[in-house]
Amino acid sequence: MTGQEAVELIHQEAWTGRKPGLSRTLELLRRLGDPHLGLKYVHITGTNGKGSTAAMVSSVLARAGKKVGLYTSPHLWKFHERFQINGAPIPDETLGRIAGRVIQAGRGMEDPATEFELMTAVGMLYFLEQRCDIVVLEVGLGGRLDSTNVIPAPEVAVMTNLGLEHTAELGDTLALIAQEKAGIIKPGCRAVLYHQSAEVEDVVRRACQEAGAELTVTDLDSIQVEQVSREGQSFLYQGERYHIPLVGAYQVNNAATAIETVRALRRSGWDISRQALEEGLAQAVWPGRMELARRSPDFILDGGHNPQCMQAIAQSLRQLYPGRKVNFLVGVLADKDYPDMMGSILPLADRFVTITPDSPRALSARDLAAFLEQQGARATACDTVEEGLELIQSQTGPEGLICACGSLYMMGQLRHLLGLC
Repeated sequence: MTGQEAVELIHQEAWTGRKPGLSRTLELLRRLGDPHLGLKYVHITGTNGKGSTAAMVSSVLARAGKKVGLYTSPHLWKFHERFQINGAPIPDETLGRIAGRVIQAGRGMEDPATEFELMTAVGMLYFLEQRCDIVVLEVGLGGRLDSTNVIPAPEVAVMTNLGLEHTAELGDTLALIAQEKAGIIKPGCRAVLYHQSAEVEDVVRRACQEAGAELTVTDLDSIQVEQVSREGQSFLYQGERYHIPLVGAYQVNNAATAIETVRALRRSGWDISRQALEEGLAQAVWPGRMELARRSPDFILDGGHNPQCMQAIAQSLRQLYPGRKVNFLVGVLADKDYPDMMGSILPLADRFVTITPDSPRALSARDLAAFLEQQGARATACDTVEEGLELIQSQTGPEGLICACGSLYMMGQLRHLLGLC
């Protein structure tokens, strides 16, 4: 079985109509010999910043000489990106072999495993087979009932910034969402929390007290940004100087979460030098998040796909390009709060080109363009991502500025069309 054949079989197992829970994943892993029990983890949940924080932590651990598995979702261009070891995606032949074994093990289950549960099992088998020292594991949805939560107590349970998302599954208040996400905190682990609202922090503190888990909350007030450019940011955190190549004001806050996670790992006995921390942060890569894809004109890619992300994009564009107007290439999902999302970037816009993301949940490009025009903006709908890219580039001179945002579903295709993957 090739990797692509395996991917197509995995995609056939939809989540629709399936009851949330860990029982399917546990049964599947039991049939595979419980590979998840032979690994150590950093487990990361949250609404925004999960992937960036995971990328920074894994980069630091790799610089410290560790063999690091990284499990993230969704992928931008190729499915294989979901399973990485020290920055390298799983080879196609290996994916086909391991996924074939997982699919075979799942046959005969009374309640068949879902797509994401199959993926999680593939990751566990791959990381154990490759004898990873530690796995940085990103939650798919929520925390408590997410298939990644079958793991034993992680070395560190991390919660990034929370917002209202997936309210039908997780609850319609921040406190309820925090309660679901705090389900990854287990007795025997340490916990790190991105500093945020009191209602979220209260929930997480209670969960840590119940589990007997040491909690560290990031000290965002101590951050002093010294330099910001299109090549990255230099900043002080609690008096110590760091540099990250990731732009966007929010990435400094995510870096603080990564720093505290590394410190928590040290307290658990992991050997991670100050040099490894500095170099790992300075070398971290996370495509599609305020990524400067091209120059002349500057072309920014950001997969921001909810109101909090779009607020952060607007803040970062103002910081990087003060006073500049932006040509936006946008696509959104219909079940997102797109009026709020667009409201954040409307004041910055010169014009919009809209596309329909490759998702059954997508809002049509024409409907989005009609909404933007009702808000007084100039907007043109395009049938495809390729057409939208061609149009936005033709409308933008070499001194102009383009930002593509609104959905992760279009970032991979844009990166491919721009020759980045």
